[in-house]
Amino acid sequence: MGIYLDHNATTPMREEVIRAVEPFLRHAFGNPSSLHVYGRKVKQAVEEAREKVAWAIGALPEEIVFTSGGTEANNLALKGIVNSREKRRRNKVLVSAVEHPSVLETAKALKKEGFEVHLLPVTPQGVVDLEKMEMLVDERTLMVSVMLANNETGVLQPIKEIVRICKAYGILVHCDAVQALGKVNVQVNELGVDLLTISAHKIYGPKGIGALYVRKGLKIASILHGGHQEKGVRPGTENVIGIIGFGVAAEKAVQDLREGVMERVAELRDLLERLILEKVPFVVVNGSGQRVPNTTNISFAFIEGESLMFLLSQEGIAVSTGSACSSGSLEPSHVLVAMGLPHELAQGAIRFSLGKDNTCEEILKTVEIIEEKVNKLREFSPLYDDFLRSGLDWQSYLLSRR
Repeated sequence: MGIYLDHNATTPMREEVIRAVEPFLRHAFGNPSSLHVYGRKVKQAVEEAREKVAWAIGALPEEIVFTSGGTEANNLALKGIVNSREKRRRNKVLVSAVEHPSVLETAKALKKEGFEVHLLPVTPQGVVDLEKMEMLVDERTLMVSVMLANNETGVLQPIKEIVRICKAYGILVHCDAVQALGKVNVQVNELGVDLLTISAHKIYGPKGIGALYVRKGLKIASILHGGHQEKGVRPGTENVIGIIGFGVAAEKAVQDLREGVMERVAELRDLLERLILEKVPFVVVNGSGQRVPNTTNISFAFIEGESLMFLLSQEGIAVSTGSACSSGSLEPSHVLVAMGLPHELAQGAIRFSLGKDNTCEEILKTVEIIEEKVNKLREFSPLYDDFLRSGLDWQSYLLSRR
């Protein structure tokens, strides 16, 4: 087996989840909407899973709407809110410039429908600029969407402060917490948000299942048309296997947090960062301050991150150059560009996202191979040759190319 350091893309299903869903693959096959005994048995299991997911984020079971994943939940949050408003006196939507594509693309769609959409700028550390945000919000603002933890850098956003600013104007706040659940304590009432997105496959659960927390009493329109499932907000036969697995995964994620699993992961992440900075010259960690424990984003100057990723893959080491949803793009990360990173550094970025089963031995091996591969790539880099002849320090050289 190789070394898997791409847990922000997806996680392996834990054994407890596999065991929990197996009966629903074999024997408990009923449709939860059916009124006979087969359906009632499955319906009960779905509602028990809903309770577990709700408990994990401090919500009420009736505030949980199951979706096909984080992308659908984000679409439902933004479109569901704007479509539920009959009179569009508030027609302004704000989203951070470093959001997941599922939020950014939804915001673009709303703009085409006539909504006023603004991107909230971030600091060089990747945190939403609160002063500039306060200049943008007003009585015409309907909602603000800011993620809790960035999927590329792991940077945590000041959601409580964002909520405080928004509440003064009666603005709804949506938070994409897909990359935060299981890594930090996520409690909807402490955060104060109105809507919150989570997903199972980032916490060792099944793919294809997510959920949107919708604060009790908040009206939200469906973006799909069909049956009565999920109180009519998300019609369609429930993904029973996914829901059952999500419930177990959410329960275990909270248990892991309480047992200090993420503290051990943070130690490995810090070791990885420290050794790379010690052994590989001309590198920088992107994003500082508070981050989730498992994530680091590191730029390697004078090489393409994609080339390094492929060389590491050949050695059995799985990493990423950014969001898995953007893996087909040749453009530099929109997150790193928003943070003001020079183009060359943005193109040379690698995301390492660790999991509960990674070991110290794996980290040491990874750093050893990274050192070798980076040196090899730089031997063939015209940019690196030009830098060596320039007589400048590496950061000044890159800035001079802007």
